[in-house]
Amino acid sequence: MPAATRTAAKRASSKTAQDYTAHHLQVLEGLEAVRKRPGMYIGSTDSRGLMHCLWEIIDNAVDEALGGHGDRIDVVLHRDGSVEVRDQARGIPVDIEPRTGLTGVEVVFTKLHAGGKFGGGSYTASGGLHGVGASVVNALSARLDVEVDRAGKTYAMSFRRGEPGVFSDVAGSEGAKDPEHDFTPYEKGSELAVVGKAKRGATGTRIRYWADPHIFPTESGFDYDALVARARQTSFLVPGLTLVIRDERRLPGTKGEDGPVEEVFVHDGGIAEFVDFLAPDSAVTDVWRLQGSGTFTETVPVLDASGHMSPTEVERECGVDIALRWGTGYDTRVSSFVNIIATPKGGTHLTGFDQALLKVFRKQLEVNARKLKVGSDKVEKDDVLAGMTAVVTVRLAEPQFEGQTKEVLGTSAVRTIVAKVVETELTAQLTSTKRGEKQQSAQLLEKVVAEMKSRISARVHKETQRRKNALESSTLPPKLRDCRSNDVEATELFIVEGDSAMGTAKEARNSEFQALLPIRGKILNVQKAAIGDMLKNAECASIIQVIGAGSGRSFDLDAARYGKVVIMTDADVDGAHIRTLLLTLFFNHMRPLVAAGRVYAAVPPLHRIEVVHPGSKKNELIYTYSEAEMRSTLAGLQKKGRSIKQPIQRYKGLGEMDADQLAETTMDPAHRTLRRVTLADVDAVAEVFELLMGKDVDPRREFIVSSASELDRERIDA
Repeated sequence: MPAATRTAAKRASSKTAQDYTAHHLQVLEGLEAVRKRPGMYIGSTDSRGLMHCLWEIIDNAVDEALGGHGDRIDVVLHRDGSVEVRDQARGIPVDIEPRTGLTGVEVVFTKLHAGGKFGGGSYTASGGLHGVGASVVNALSARLDVEVDRAGKTYAMSFRRGEPGVFSDVAGSEGAKDPEHDFTPYEKGSELAVVGKAKRGATGTRIRYWADPHIFPTESGFDYDALVARARQTSFLVPGLTLVIRDERRLPGTKGEDGPVEEVFVHDGGIAEFVDFLAPDSAVTDVWRLQGSGTFTETVPVLDASGHMSPTEVERECGVDIALRWGTGYDTRVSSFVNIIATPKGGTHLTGFDQALLKVFRKQLEVNARKLKVGSDKVEKDDVLAGMTAVVTVRLAEPQFEGQTKEVLGTSAVRTIVAKVVETELTAQLTSTKRGEKQQSAQLLEKVVAEMKSRISARVHKETQRRKNALESSTLPPKLRDCRSNDVEATELFIVEGDSAMGTAKEARNSEFQALLPIRGKILNVQKAAIGDMLKNAECASIIQVIGAGSGRSFDLDAARYGKVVIMTDADVDGAHIRTLLLTLFFNHMRPLVAAGRVYAAVPPLHRIEVVHPGSKKNELIYTYSEAEMRSTLAGLQKKGRSIKQPIQRYKGLGEMDADQLAETTMDPAHRTLRRVTLADVDAVAEVFELLMGKDVDPRREFIVSSASELDRERIDA
């Protein structure tokens, strides 16, 4: 670089440094900081952030209910885009706060880190702890109105983007309240107006706000389904609290499209009832309740008499309440909460729960090792969690969260307290001498051991080669007729019903890429059976072994030996039952295979129509797949004057076809029809399998009786 250029650059750099002074630093005060950086307080400015604001207001009302103040909360989604939250609690304080000279209402809605959750004795355990909830919502609202009932009077105040003042509303007119109305901010001093009389003894707060379109995109909206799910969850966590959700928006495609819709949630059973609601499978154990508490000390800054913050040691109490049960499946559902606030990413309470759970089961399996044939293997966390549904809740004052969104609990002492409670209570449950509890504990330990063995078997299998060639030894079932191709994506495994169909299928298949596995009769109903019984069943074990990807939690989709698994059963009632039993096995123990769209059902024909051609011309064969299709085809042929050979053949089994017919109609990719089995709604599918194949007979009987009128009687083989 030339010397002149270097000198110019140096001067420019020096000038830039000199021009950058303290005057360029921007100090954001009060709610201005929230509007400038909303993501710091609510995570994002999309629909999630919009819903987070609503949770902040609702959680304040729930905190009151937790303290025994009020037992009903109403949430209304208005047609004008606003949302209203009403409670019957104590009402926000309306007297003057001495340090600011403002009313309690204005302090709560305009001052960050202000509220009754900083050790003032108003709340022993609450969801909010930063004191920014209501003020942040106010800052991000085009308009917010608050009404408070206290001491026989109704007080009211309005805000525009966080600033208190008065709107020029026209009383009695439609759309009387609107954020676009003229607004006059208070200049000298704000006023908490008395706007009416409250009923004697009535207290509560009503907050209605309009989200600011300058902050939230126009496409953002309140998610009714998420709101309902949160309300239902809260009603479980606060027994006796009634939550009413009302949608008046009439949005197309929603439940309230044709008019206002309202749902009411109240549950007196608490988290035990919550676990029953969440559990996706039939039960191995009852819902067990693990409860206890512990204390810890922590150093917190406290404002002293002289107005200085000084570190002070305080003693905290942490209450632990856990409900859990194990089911026949392998899915795990654990929901954790701190002071009724969901912690989807866990934290120290969940860490303590997991550690104690594994410790207790390892100890119990060690004690019962000989009886359960555990061997030298050690149970792992996933073995214990398989089939478990749990709700883990802790309550403590001023919990330390990681961020305002409160997704992770950070208070370290909680881990030890939760671990101690779980270890003590769960050990007592597993070693109980009561007859029913003793039997459930034995079944649970057997299930955990079966999960452990299944995991170890899958690991060993994964370590072996996927496919053996003809020169190597094979551990696959001898009845398997494997294909030659090593290209997994191109290969197909046909699970065939019966030996007669197997004989025809061997001649009909393309042995390059189509493998055959025959099964005899109806396999075990795994919806009712324990995992150990399923693994001992010869047909189930063969299917799992041949597919080669393991089962349950340890299922590895990448290890599957075939690109497609095709269930090929007879086109009769027994065939449909066998297909349902096989799908039950796949859904419960090889679900990723179904989710990936790699499970199919073959569609064999029901009828063969032979059209007679005059002379030496070969007769034409037409296959139909339903009664309606057969009748339509016959009507069309008769209309054309074609001659039909009688009787029309009705296939009742795959074995009635010859190899060419089976290949053409059911196995040849160029002509066949396959139905892909998909998983659109896992919860709905789980309910159907439990209804059709579960242990509880009464719902199944009721379903059969109520659906009998819809049955096509001609489909029944008689």
